[in-house]
Amino acid sequence: MTVTRRTFLAASAAAPLVYSRAASVAANDKLAIGFIGVGTMGRGHLGGFLGRKEVEVVAVCDVVKERLDSAKATVEKRYADRVKSGDYKGVKAFADFRELLALKGLDAVVIATPDHWHAITSVLAARAGKHVYCEKPLTQNVAEGRWIVDEVAKGKIVFQTGSQQRSEFGGHFRKAVEYVWNGRIGKLKTVRIGVGGPAKPCDLPAQEAPDGTDFDFWLGPAPERAYNEVLCPKGVHGHFPAWRNYQEYAGGAMADMGAHHFDIAQWAMGMDKSGPVEVVPPENPKSGKGLRFVYASGVVMVHNEFEKDKDGKEIKADCVFEGTEGTILVSRGGISSISPDILKTPIAEGDKHVYPSTSHHGNWLECVTSGKETICTAETGHRSATICHLGNIGYRLGRKLTWDPAKETFANDDAANKELSREPRAKWKV
Repeated sequence: MTVTRRTFLAASAAAPLVYSRAASVAANDKLAIGFIGVGTMGRGHLGGFLGRKEVEVVAVCDVVKERLDSAKATVEKRYADRVKSGDYKGVKAFADFRELLALKGLDAVVIATPDHWHAITSVLAARAGKHVYCEKPLTQNVAEGRWIVDEVAKGKIVFQTGSQQRSEFGGHFRKAVEYVWNGRIGKLKTVRIGVGGPAKPCDLPAQEAPDGTDFDFWLGPAPERAYNEVLCPKGVHGHFPAWRNYQEYAGGAMADMGAHHFDIAQWAMGMDKSGPVEVVPPENPKSGKGLRFVYASGVVMVHNEFEKDKDGKEIKADCVFEGTEGTILVSRGGISSISPDILKTPIAEGDKHVYPSTSHHGNWLECVTSGKETICTAETGHRSATICHLGNIGYRLGRKLTWDPAKETFANDDAANKELSREPRAKWKV
């Protein structure tokens, strides 16, 4: 699971290619991209890709008309300066993502829907032969993740999970992983992850859906219920909607930011294709903190529970790696260590290095052209999302669970195994 920069590049050169656009399209042609979901996160991605000369945004899709119209206008305004008349009308707008996927000449899609939509959109995109960049957490439940992985393999498309901490945020997380890999803290014993609590059942009151919002389509495979603006805000908004808090659509704060931070922990432990063997909830599961994931190596990952210093202050960060010879704390704002000063000596050329990537969008585009694997594949995204799902299940059931990361099932526990999947509404069985 760990490689030097030299062995990584050698392996990459020898690796078999998946479907490569480069095989059929001239190098100076642009990649035609469509956007499925243009809420707050989707608009952020849209702005990022509009600034890249190697892509052409050709389509946008959303179930809220105001957002759809706004995204279309954004693209047209950005591209208008390339046309003498200053009036560009080359982007298509769709309320149904299936129509977008059928668009002639489309090469790839960026998916930034709520979590409960990621699986169906990713699978149908893979079946249509479109490369995919999909936001994290990858799924609403464990079974969906394995479904995506299988369909991506069948479709031979390039897939990037939006776990941007592997590429960006100053490289702090990348550096922390390399220090762990190269034994700077001795043998890794404990990982502590600072994120919020698990999801809860949705109990929001019914409201009247505004004109231009197809809330039934927003629900998609999720259970039928009445509209509420907390789930699907009206018009174009600038916040991250609270559908993330409810288990029908997502995994709570534990999955929202947890998909980022647990992902880094999995990476540091060499568990990109595996996971823990036990899930141990705290004595009081309702506290929403203190759940433990136990790995076969003996490493224990703890959710939102930290050691305290001599003054009683928590030694807290997004990810805390505790080893036999030191501790590393890393967050988006920086990296530090607890004595001894294990960060003084930089990682050497001959040491183990992480996958080279300083732009998550850029890495995906490069891999679409080359056919190489991305820094956060469907398998990796699935395994990181699985940690979030296991944590949610552990808190809900409130008892110790034995997990088989190879079979992706709980041992001798029918009740727990029922939590691994969900039957979609009949109209969205794919």
